[in-house]
Amino acid sequence: MIPTDKTDAAESVKLIFQHAESDVVQTTDASKQAISNFQLAAKAGEALANAGHNVSTDAQNGTIRITINKNVLMLARLEEELKQIVEKIPGVKGVETSVGEKFYQTDIYRKYDFQMPSRILLVDDEREFVQTLSERLIMRDMGSVVAYDGESALNMVDDEEPEVMILDLKMPGIDGIEVLRKVKASRPDIEVIILTGHGSEADREICMGLGAFAYLHKPVDIDLLSTTLKQANEKVQKQKTVAS
Repeated sequence: MIPTDKTDAAESVKLIFQHAESDVVQTTDASKQAISNFQLAAKAGEALANAGHNVSTDAQNGTIRITINKNVLMLARLEEELKQIVEKIPGVKGVETSVGEKFYQTDIYRKYDFQMPSRILLVDDEREFVQTLSERLIMRDMGSVVAYDGESALNMVDDEEPEVMILDLKMPGIDGIEVLRKVKASRPDIEVIILTGHGSEADREICMGLGAFAYLHKPVDIDLLSTTLKQANEKVQKQKTVAS
């Protein structure tokens, strides 16, 4: 950087030529290789991200090095999938995988599914049910946060910014219908799926009238819930596209 308010044009030109001849900015075989490594690592990172993977990539002379920083239930299977994606990239001569320093933390690696909502809020006072449902969603590559009562759910809406909410009706304190009413009044972009074991037809009519996306009964078939979540996500993404 040249302070042009203190340096005249002739002196500025002299400084530019002087530094342009420095070894630091000269093109060398090493600098060309560094650029090539960077470009190849970027292409690998883009291909993996487009496939829903969140990993670190590096390159050295045509070999891509992939670092997995989250605990994986089936590591060998994931490593094979990552290699198959990267090996198709022109210029890649080999692929190596390793686990990073954060691999043994409690968070679980999840491949991102673009058809599913990225943020799901589960709201139900039956703790065992919610934990089981959350685990089943994780096994299907869907992450979620949990609230055990209506008041907590309303407080979490702003902090967690969920795209879809799975909401029970019968809860102590603020019930599901009131939570639905408040959420749709303040954040109409959030799609709410009612999942209850105690609702009536009258409850269903009220919920759908308030803007619920779907009304499901417990026990719910996980395939039906997954399909409903996909449909809710499609609506969310279409609304985002229109808004932009």
